[in-house]
Formats: sequence, structure tokens, C-alpha cells
Amino acid sequence: MIKFRYKNFDWGLMAVALILSVIGILLIYSAKHYSANVVERGIYLKQIVWLFLGFCACIIVFLIPLRFYEVFSYVLYFIALSTLLLILIVGSSKMGASRWFSLGGLNIQPSEFAKIATIFALSRYLAYSKRSIYSFRWLVPVIGIAVLPALLVLRQPDLGTSLVFLAILISMSFWAGVPIFYLFLIVSPFISLICASHWVAWALFFLILIIILYHLRLNFLFSVGFLLCNLAFGMITPLIWNRLHDYQKDRIIVFLDPGRDPQGAGYQIIQSKIAIGSGGLLGKGYLQGSQTKLAFLPHQHTDFVFSVLGEELGFWGSLMLLGLFSFIIVKGILIANKARNAFASNAALGITSILAFQMLVNIGMTVGFLPVTGLPMPFVSYGGSSMLSSWIVVGLLLAIHYRWYEY
Repeated sequence: MIKFRYKNFDWGLMAVALILSVIGILLIYSAKHYSANVVERGIYLKQIVWLFLGFCACIIVFLIPLRFYEVFSYVLYFIALSTLLLILIVGSSKMGASRWFSLGGLNIQPSEFAKIATIFALSRYLAYSKRSIYSFRWLVPVIGIAVLPALLVLRQPDLGTSLVFLAILISMSFWAGVPIFYLFLIVSPFISLICASHWVAWALFFLILIIILYHLRLNFLFSVGFLLCNLAFGMITPLIWNRLHDYQKDRIIVFLDPGRDPQGAGYQIIQSKIAIGSGGLLGKGYLQGSQTKLAFLPHQHTDFVFSVLGEELGFWGSLMLLGLFSFIIVKGILIANKARNAFASNAALGITSILAFQMLVNIGMTVGFLPVTGLPMPFVSYGGSSMLSSWIVVGLLLAIHYRWYEY
């Protein structure tokens, strides 16, 4: 243990994370304090307990030397994969999905912590791999480390969380020096999968792909193989679509046309837009939101907590929340840039990408810009695992900032 240096600790980062968590508790209370269910009225108390546990976890994570995470990164990654496999066998099933371990009265979602373990594994590989970032032998492990847990999470099924691993892969690869055109090639099979739903979009995508491959002057056989890979991904689009759960299909269809089923699958998005729009510039006032009080919006304390904020605190309240998140994101990037240790720098950037991606996706789905994915907003949405993991990554950022000079 080293002597604590008061001035070296990032008090601002911890304060903003705490403010976001308190805002979340206040919004959860507002969303459920009119409920006829006594248990629901008291869930804000559970969130307070999770905040306390998360704060304790943050302190513990901060006190552990960074070298520990670096040395045991692959071990933690293996443990995370094991829990994701185990949950498919013995996990608690809710609404057709096996995502939680039930421990007494607590539900733990291991995918939240698998994201952190994946960041550790990727950080170590990117920091110590001696292969060229332009080589196939470098690319395969990088993709594999991120895609393997993503596939296990997708199997639960949890499409939203599986996309977080893709965000981690792209952001950390870019931070490691991979050019933007190569990043496009990495994600191109997934883009082909989406574009194949319409032949015009698919043809345009392949035209862009051919131009990029020609511009990069890659090996001819590699280029042909890459095109065939994208062709194969596009051809299995109907198979993937048929294997989606009905609620996942509904979310995609409703995203394209919310008015198609206004009383069914489109109900959430429509009510969310009404709640946010009715808030206006200053909002209706805390605890005064009609959409919130009358429970027109389902899942308003979890996935759609931003809608509660928009209705009750209006545009300026929403802007304040975005400002607080922007502070954390900018601070995370600065910490990643400042850290001398390559592992720590990569980890800080990966952590920042998680917080930024989940915040943007959560807000995007509440305003109808993105399909409903079920991703919680860090610190704000109700959920014990989400709160714990959010504070753990804050502890890691604080530790990296505090020990930025270590190699």
C-alpha cells in the first residue's frame, strides 16, 4: 500500500458519478412512488443499498494495484466466460431470457462484469502483442476476445449487451492505432448482415467495400476472401431473422414504423416520446409528470428512466444529465491519454467506451432514434448489477488517474 496523496485523487470524477447515482435514485422514486404495489414503491431503497455496495466496490478496486489487473487479466476473462456459460445452464429465467444468477433475494447479471473482464483481456493483448496491427494473425485474437463473450450473451438472449462488446472492440482497436478503414473491414460482416435486408442497400455496401479494398491495396486473395465472407453473412440474414425471438423482431419493426402497432409493440416508444416532448423546456416539475404518475410508460425506472427525466425536468434537465456524462467521458479519454502504461491506457479507453455507448444507446431508444435494446443507463437506471459495474469502472478510472505515471 502507498501513502494516499489527496491532491492526486480525482475528486471531480467521483463527485459526478455520485451525482448521477443520486439523480437515478430520485428518478426511480418518482417513477414508482404512486404505484399500488408496496414492493415497487420501495425499490428506490434497494437502489440506495446497491449504490452503497457500488461505492465500497469502487474504493476496493481503487486500492488494488493496477499490476494485479494486468497480471490476472486473462484469468478474469476466463472466469467471466465460465459464468456466461454457466448461466445458460442454471441461470434464472425471466421473460424468456436467462441472464441472472439468483442468490437469495439478489439477482446478479454476470454479463455486466464480463464487459470489464473483456476490457482487461483486450488491453493486455493490445499492449503486449508484437505482431503488426495489419496482420491477420493479430486481428483474429482481437476479434475473438470480444466476439466470444458477445455470442454467449446473445445466446441468453441479450442483444443490447452483446452490442457493447462490439463497441469495446471498435474503440479499443482504434485507440491501438488501427486505421478507420481497417475498422470498417472488421465490422463489415455485421453491416452486410443488416444491409442484406434490401438488395439496393446491399449492392451499395458492396460497392463501398470494393472501393475501400482497392484503396488499401490488400492482397488479392485476402480481398476475395473478405468479399466472400461478407457475401456469406448477407446470405444468412433470413436465417438470422427467423431465429430472432418475436419480441426482438417487433422491436426492429416498430423502430422503423412506431405507428404500425401503437397499442402493442410500438406503445413504449410512442409513450416515451410523448413523455419527453411534454416536458418542454423546464419540465412539469419533480413528481409532477402525468405520464410517470399514471404509469403510461412501461419500464420507466429501468430502460426508460430518461423519459421520466425529460418529462419532469424538461430540456434543461436532460441537458444537465448529458453534461454530467460528457464530463465523465472527456475525463476518461484524458486519463487514457495521460497514462504511461499501455495496459492502463487501453483499459481506461475501453471503460469510457462502455459508459458512452450505453448512455447514447439508452437515450437514443427513448427518443426513437434507435431500436429498444434494453440497455440500462449507467448509474441512473434501476439495477444492482448495472450500479455495481458502473462504480467498479469508476474505481478503475480513479486508480489509473492516480497512478498514471506507472509503467
